[in-house]
Amino acid sequence: MSDGGPDLIVAGAGGGLAGALRAAELGLHVLVVESSEHYRRGNNTSMSTAMFPGAGSRWQGAEGVDDSPERFVDDIMAKTGGQADERLARTLARVSAPLVEWMADSLELPLSLVTDFNYPGHSVPRCHSVPGRHGSSVIDHLARLVRDHPDIDMLVPARLVDVATEESGAVRGAVVRYPDGTEEEIPAGAVLLATNGFGADGELVAEHLPEIADALYQGSDQSLGDALRIGDRAGAATGYLDAYQGHGAVAAGAGTLLGWATIIHGGILVDTTGRRFGDETRGYSEYAAELAARPRGTGWIVLDEKIYEQCLPFKDFRDVVESGVMVWADDAAGLAEATGLPAEALAEELETSAAAARGERPDAFGRARWERPLTGRYAAVRVLPALFHTQGGLLVDEHAAVVDRRDRPIPGLYAAGGAAAGISGHGAAGYLPGNGLLPAFGLAYLAANDVARRHTPQR
Repeated sequence: MSDGGPDLIVAGAGGGLAGALRAAELGLHVLVVESSEHYRRGNNTSMSTAMFPGAGSRWQGAEGVDDSPERFVDDIMAKTGGQADERLARTLARVSAPLVEWMADSLELPLSLVTDFNYPGHSVPRCHSVPGRHGSSVIDHLARLVRDHPDIDMLVPARLVDVATEESGAVRGAVVRYPDGTEEEIPAGAVLLATNGFGADGELVAEHLPEIADALYQGSDQSLGDALRIGDRAGAATGYLDAYQGHGAVAAGAGTLLGWATIIHGGILVDTTGRRFGDETRGYSEYAAELAARPRGTGWIVLDEKIYEQCLPFKDFRDVVESGVMVWADDAAGLAEATGLPAEALAEELETSAAAARGERPDAFGRARWERPLTGRYAAVRVLPALFHTQGGLLVDEHAAVVDRRDRPIPGLYAAGGAAAGISGHGAAGYLPGNGLLPAFGLAYLAANDVARRHTPQR
């Protein structure tokens, strides 16, 4: 890297690594600044189930799945009740298939279409993942590529704490703080903020997300709202700060995700009274606050042996099994004893749910999606509600450029992932699976493209 500084500084080594690799592929010199030495296991991408939506991908074509960006946008708007940022939804839907194909072809990620089940809100199978369906393998792979790339350098640990701007407001570099407290201004042609959101900042969560503020936080401890503070000083607009991804299926005692595939394959969620309290297939994000509001703020997901086998492709699920927190029983009475749930209520709930799954009666909560009734031996895991990551942040345009309060791009400043406002509308109910990784990787990819298009060498 020359004395003139990099062409692009990327703050954050999650989806930002994909942006760095794309920028380097396009001929730019890149510096990645990451605050945690443990980013390969500690950021939100590494904790994810590695689901990347791709509307109209070649894998969908091979499986005969009829999909398009327009259909994806329709799904986003339906899930959010029309509240999503439509410009950004269309932008990300259009880039989603090129993105996953680029990740497979240029980054050599072993992606394939997930066809064994379909997540709530997606009208067709469009999520692509890696073997094991876990983000840690994605980050490990990208980190190796970045380490070996001659045009990408990394500063770890170091924190990007501000951007330096010209009198015109254009970005001229970034201010980096080292662990000893010293700071350095590094000149650069552009800065991409990929530092995630503010889930680890209790005060910001309490201010913007009070319904989930007391729940378990299951995300990066570095998601401290840095992008919000940096963007505010640069005059950036913000939006959707009440939006977040929650989850109703973190396994108590295991500290990892049981997963909503258990529900999609026919499982049910009961609270401590032994009763269901809604249509579980609406989505796992909204179920976090709903579970938090139930007695004792916890519940049990009940599945059976077939669902157990169907969920084994997920590394997170296997981790739950290996932790020993899953209990088994031959019948409802045995399950009540193993879980401590009220026997009569649980037996009745299992019976009525099975009848609804067989189509013998309408479900009291309107659940229409039943893969099949639970049969044979039961298994159950106690689950906790959690906040995974925030979905509000800096507003960006179709190039991932951060905009000011008059919707004008701030020259040289970009945002991706949780640093940017996403496409989940308001609250938790609008979150579609992949709404975390698509903005993280998609916006980083678009930012790299735009920086390359506008490139003025720093050397």
